[in-house]
Amino acid sequence: MSASPSAFDRAYEELRARWPEFTEERDVATPYGPTRVHVHGPADGTPLVLLPGGSATGLVWFANAPALGRRFRVHAVDLLGDAGRTERRGTPLKGADDLTAWLDAVLDGLGLTRTHLCGHSYGAWLAARYALHAPRRIDRLALLDPTQVFAGFRPGYLLRALPSVLRPNEARARSFLSWETAGRPLDETWQRLYALATTVPGRKLVVGGRPRTAGLRMPVLVLLAEHSRTHDAAKVADKARRALPQAEVTVLRGATHHSLPVAEPEKLNDHLIRFLG
Repeated sequence: MSASPSAFDRAYEELRARWPEFTEERDVATPYGPTRVHVHGPADGTPLVLLPGGSATGLVWFANAPALGRRFRVHAVDLLGDAGRTERRGTPLKGADDLTAWLDAVLDGLGLTRTHLCGHSYGAWLAARYALHAPRRIDRLALLDPTQVFAGFRPGYLLRALPSVLRPNEARARSFLSWETAGRPLDETWQRLYALATTVPGRKLVVGGRPRTAGLRMPVLVLLAEHSRTHDAAKVADKARRALPQAEVTVLRGATHHSLPVAEPEKLNDHLIRFLG
């Protein structure tokens, strides 16, 4: 007899139902275990791989997929080591090099020799590392309020996050989201999924040093959240411009770190479509 779905499983399926019609669910075989990828858009569209922030799951792009999927073949990935439908099985996940090897295998399994790559938060850190690892596979790189790329976390952010890391539960995660987003309305279905994701047993987000961004040679877009509490957006923008003089660096007015990419998706979609198009 199969186990009944957990609260996280139910929230996951509820948000999955918010994706556009004809979205395809693919489980891509990798040495680290099967990886869930949500695929939407024309089969002949330009490939675009989306990497979410921690606990957000690949489903977080549900409000972006309809617009992006009109022009691109969107591949939204559940991250290895995080909550979602990607399983850790086979080769152990030990360090950042394993993440880039895993993403190599994901792109191979999807048949993507080249692609645009976009990541948010932790996903942006991974996207930057991967673009340095395999620059010939990445046409354009978009980094949304990247953490641990151009600057570290604010100590106050880490202190506020600590209770939900050490003693995770839904209420603490929701409280943390409310604090970081200054209480602005968030999609309830996604907020519940995020909060429950923090409680999933066995989560293991691999971290590492800051990538050497000066080595990025492809076109790069850096979008920073004006009111992000993870870091000082203006200072990070300055660091990004110095590290990547050729990059397009923009501060999104009114945005916070954890409200991306859910809140006001139209603004984000416009930036991405213009840059990637």
